[in-house]
Amino acid sequence: MVRRVAVIGAGASGLASIKCCLDEGLEPTCFEQSEDIGGLWCYADTADCKRTSVYRSVITNTSKEMSCFSDFPFPDNFPNFLPHHRLLEYFRMYARHFGLLQHICFQTTVRSVRKRPDFSTSGQWDVVTESKTGWESHVFDAVMVCTGRYQEPLLPLASFPGLETRFRGRYLHSKEYRDTEGFQGKRVLVVGLGNSGGDVAVELSRAAAKVFVSARSSTWVVSRISSHGFPLDMVTRTRLIHFLEWLLPSAIMKRIRFGKFNSWFNHTNYGLASVQSRKFNVIINEELPFCLLSGTVVLKPAVKEFTESLAVFEDGTKENIDVVIFTTGYGFSFPFLEDSVRSLFQESCSLYKSIFPPQLEKPTLAIIGLIQLMGSVMVGAEMQARWVTSVFAGFNKLPPTSRMMADISRKKRQLAKGPPEQVNMRMGFVSYLDDIASCTGVKPNVPWLLLTDPRLGLAVAFGPCSPYQYRLRGRGRWSGARAAILTQWQRVLEPLRTRVLDDSPGGSTGSSWLRLLALLLLPPFLLS
Repeated sequence: MVRRVAVIGAGASGLASIKCCLDEGLEPTCFEQSEDIGGLWCYADTADCKRTSVYRSVITNTSKEMSCFSDFPFPDNFPNFLPHHRLLEYFRMYARHFGLLQHICFQTTVRSVRKRPDFSTSGQWDVVTESKTGWESHVFDAVMVCTGRYQEPLLPLASFPGLETRFRGRYLHSKEYRDTEGFQGKRVLVVGLGNSGGDVAVELSRAAAKVFVSARSSTWVVSRISSHGFPLDMVTRTRLIHFLEWLLPSAIMKRIRFGKFNSWFNHTNYGLASVQSRKFNVIINEELPFCLLSGTVVLKPAVKEFTESLAVFEDGTKENIDVVIFTTGYGFSFPFLEDSVRSLFQESCSLYKSIFPPQLEKPTLAIIGLIQLMGSVMVGAEMQARWVTSVFAGFNKLPPTSRMMADISRKKRQLAKGPPEQVNMRMGFVSYLDDIASCTGVKPNVPWLLLTDPRLGLAVAFGPCSPYQYRLRGRGRWSGARAAILTQWQRVLEPLRTRVLDDSPGGSTGSSWLRLLALLLLPPFLLS
């Protein structure tokens, strides 16, 4: 019987895991190597700190209603997209409200997690930690690893001949980037065009002499804002669209999606992507298209090599470069896990449901938050933690190892055959949440809701697939879930009501709400 649980990391995943342990009557102890909660979102002013931190100007890509913990909505007056300090403020509110801080050991680093000699029968772990007071050994019944996927910066230096041997300028990974200080008047090359690459390039364009972006694959650029001014994820992450994506052939969905991308601006004209692209990436950035139009950011192909002061590109063009910033992503590693355990999974898709190592004798180790979703990872991590703690507490069970291995093989085949944006472990938001919710017994029963509570049923079926939907039934049911779903659009508009205008001449309040409802129901067909 699991009772004592070690939670490693006090970021978003760790906080959710502590809360879920408490909900299931477990006894969590969280080890956090820094002096504060928030993980990645706890901004550090210097790149010298041991942990990864966001850069100063970062703003969330997913809206507050689609990113919150499922039983703790953001305050009404919080903006829809949040700077890092507002998200950290929300984490502090969550931790205080549910009494999580007393379960966290700050400035404590986990050095070793090893199976106990009797693991095959007990499932227990020896955990060794280091703090200011020295090293300490602990015994835990289960372990939840919540260190995330942004751990080890990937610097593919070997792929860029001349960078280390001839280039006299400076190069760094985006993990070291904080703001434009030190880049004024420089000619900067950003390698990689993901979300971070786009953000860094746009910000540097206001201070650097010139910014170049080198991209290998095609990139589609979308805005956080939908055609009618609502958060894009609230309009597109719906059960209706999820059903259409399942129903329609992938070629048709791809054509619809690319057509919508190009309705903002023609990506081929900008050198970003074409409808013929087989490998592509989708990033969120409202300012990049204007920077390309104004020439403050220049798009380039892949780099062939570096000389003393030049970057030579595959099309033969050359540019003088002072600084190279690699936005080439991160790898993950768990150096504290013993080799025999770490060897069981080298990637997220080797884990059952991206959580459990299937070959362990006892299911007492879970990896939380090691996922890439087409939506908020924070929401996915909370759903994982709810399922994991219900398994630890004995309310749910994992299938036999053979079934878990077969499921992993099937998912790998699906990812390999699926859209290119899914190959890198990027999974559908609604489909993944529903999958884990089914395992936990908390997936909403939409037909039943339509029969018994039509107003709520319509909101769940056609509105945003917000986290509150997974608190309507089952373990962890929250009495405020219904109200949270029915008032989510009010919370979207509330922070905008700083200057209210009368926009209903000759009309009634009822007709205004009908027009709003029409706007909310139509975009799913257009923005998928």
